[in-house]
Amino acid sequence: MQAKLQEQLTSADAEVILETLPKRIQEALIARANKIEYPIEAVIEMAIASFLDTEALGFADCKPGRGQ
Repeated sequence: MQAKLQEQLTSADAEVILETLPKRIQEALIARANKIEYPIEAVIEMAIASFLDTEALGFADCKPGRGQ
């Protein structure tokens, strides 16, 4: 069986990722999601994408190395 590629994290994916992070980072991501009224999975995607590319808003915009 071939795995289906997803364009976005699911809420279940976000929970798994959050559980592996230190408590202070979990709290910061959740606080940010609440502040901007975005789903936690979108905030996690934006955090990772901005680490890879400072000009990216999300993975769709991410071109690693461009923002460095």
